[in-house]
Amino acid sequence: MGTLREDAKYIYTRAIEAVLPDEAVRRALAGQSFPGRVILVAVGKAAWRMASAAASALGGRIDTGIVITKYGHVQGPIPGLVCREAGHPVPDDNSFSAAREALALTEDLAPDDTVLFLLSGGGSALFESPLVPGAELQDITAQLLACGADIVEINTIRKRLSAVKGGRFAQHCAPAHVFAVILSDIVGDAVDMIASGPVSPDSSTCADALAVAEKYALRLSGTARELLTQETPKAADNVTVRVTGSVRELCAAAAKACRDLGYAPEILTDCEQGVAREVGARLGALAREKASSDTPRAFILGGETVVRLTGNGKGGRNQELALAAAAEIAGMDNAVVFSVGSDGTDGPTDAAGGLVDGGTAGRLAAAGRTIADVLGNNDAYHALRDTGDLIITGPTGTNVNDFAVALIR
Repeated sequence: MGTLREDAKYIYTRAIEAVLPDEAVRRALAGQSFPGRVILVAVGKAAWRMASAAASALGGRIDTGIVITKYGHVQGPIPGLVCREAGHPVPDDNSFSAAREALALTEDLAPDDTVLFLLSGGGSALFESPLVPGAELQDITAQLLACGADIVEINTIRKRLSAVKGGRFAQHCAPAHVFAVILSDIVGDAVDMIASGPVSPDSSTCADALAVAEKYALRLSGTARELLTQETPKAADNVTVRVTGSVRELCAAAAKACRDLGYAPEILTDCEQGVAREVGARLGALAREKASSDTPRAFILGGETVVRLTGNGKGGRNQELALAAAAEIAGMDNAVVFSVGSDGTDGPTDAAGGLVDGGTAGRLAAAGRTIADVLGNNDAYHALRDTGDLIITGPTGTNVNDFAVALIR
């Protein structure tokens, strides 16, 4: 064992490496034959890495294609493919123009052509052809992100305001076949909710969408409200789906890394969807409760928490979770808690998450701030930056939700 903080870095690094999509994409494509043209469309935070793996696996078999990912996530050119970067978590003009390019590439295809569709989380914002004005879609997205709606609720609305979500991109590609390789960032791996399901039949209904709009009192134009009453495709007969990677695998990899270092790991859940600061407080309280254990222990949880905006600061759900845990382990010298987004980005920041210890609260107090005030203003980024507790990995090339770990020894 190194220091607790060194152990934490080893664990999150090894866990993320274990869920990189390269080998998973190669496995999904092994033995596949595509009779006609192959058009690659890769969308999401992991799009570049997935596309690179597919291009390597298929050699010159890909005729043309496009990679659409988040700003800063393109790691270099891929021969034969166009790479585009766009806005996330709110779509921008580059999201719209990239989607237009993808739609143009997949027009007028023949029945023996194949669209190789590589999908990962983040695609809802990155790949968008709105049925309402772009500015209105951006406003509705911002409303959903601010009110604490979970990803399923958000995507239930997004699907009905888009020409490429909720199975509509599959309809556009017909009569060509769509072979989809999907990296899951949705708890439970519901494929129609991953990036709002561009090639998957929609399991949600108009009633569900209207209920979300009412629950959060969304401001909607008459056109947008009317679109919520129009049903989405419930079948996609031209699609084959392979789901690869999940938060379950991420948690298992974290547990293995913990065992490698001599900790006894316990996976608490791989489907956490609570409020970030509340989940962090619970995890920190658990660390304090188990602090007298004779055996080094690790408590792991995975999923996707939500942030409720009560202020105007800067941060993300992993940073809020970690900072809330810091309040519970204040003064302890044998515990750390970290929370990390597997994609390397947490909210609209350059950080992947936060790693806190028993001294975090004291370092923040020395700077004249309290954890309660920081969380009230949703300003975890600046607080953790000032205490030296941000985790910055850069884009990782994968995206399978978040995970958090409390280490005790």
